[in-house]
Amino acid sequence: MFDLNDFDETLPGPWEWDLKRLATSFVVAGRDNELDAADIRPVAMKSVAAYREAMAEFAEGKTMDVWYARLSVEEILEAVPRKADRKRVAKAAKKARSRHSLRALSKLAEKVGGAHRIKSDPPLLLPLRELPSAAKSEDLQAIVESSLERYAATLNDDRKRLLERFRFVEIAMKVVGVGSVGTRCMIVLFEGRDQDDPLFLQVKQASRSVLEDYLPKSEYAEHGQRVIEGQRLMQAASDIFLGWTTEKERQHHYYWRQLHDMKGSADISAMDAIALANYGKLCGWTLARAHARSGDPIAIASYLGETDAFDQAAADFAVRYAGQNERDYAAFVKAIESGRIAAEEG
Repeated sequence: MFDLNDFDETLPGPWEWDLKRLATSFVVAGRDNELDAADIRPVAMKSVAAYREAMAEFAEGKTMDVWYARLSVEEILEAVPRKADRKRVAKAAKKARSRHSLRALSKLAEKVGGAHRIKSDPPLLLPLRELPSAAKSEDLQAIVESSLERYAATLNDDRKRLLERFRFVEIAMKVVGVGSVGTRCMIVLFEGRDQDDPLFLQVKQASRSVLEDYLPKSEYAEHGQRVIEGQRLMQAASDIFLGWTTEKERQHHYYWRQLHDMKGSADISAMDAIALANYGKLCGWTLARAHARSGDPIAIASYLGETDAFDQAAADFAVRYAGQNERDYAAFVKAIESGRIAAEEG
């Protein structure tokens, strides 16, 4: 199914922040894809219109209907008009279905002495056994092992029983993305009935949301719980192994999830104006569904109204914000060129 992802900054706040950010993203993407300026603003408008129209439907629907609403790959294929785009959707879905722990085992692990262990591929993947400091390795190992029981306590009982069927094998540090630089991220390999029955869990450090500078603090004391509860609330279906824990000694917060649970993503850079507009409609509908689950769909729909007035205003904002984005990037590049910011390419 098609759904939201990445909840590190989740925090209750004004719904329109998400929507304006979504519209801006499509203007940024359109410019990055070098689309005609006349085609870019309508793409942003269509994403907002899809949100408004979906919210109107959710406002009229029954509460449980909103909760169970979801957008399947089959429904997307039926809605996409162009054959080439349908092929892309089908290919992305097929690739996502192949992203599971058994495939991860072939990519991330190797057999040594008849047993699996995580491969070494520094600096992106580094098993704890290869950390320069033995004390550091033992420290991280102890942190993960001691937090495993606390993490399991955050799972539903049926999923806790499922996790108990796996035995712990090994831990490695893993670089996962620009947004996580400077934070701890580890993967943990477990084995089920035999060596060909793996489970990879990812342990990511969670810190305070950047939105806390502008909004009340989270009702959850642990940032890992803030991330997970937000994800469970806004997604139509979440990873069954979502959970959290806190390293009490240093007050580091973490959340746990499967490393590969059939997630995939769209290739935005390959989209023309038509494909980007269709993708925008999917995103608008999905965001509306998430907000209808976590907020008041009747109040939001009433504010948006039945005309395109809000769509126009959001598109105007998106164009201005995308311009600011470009000016910020130009200032960033200039700071690198002048030596004020140290940077290394490649």
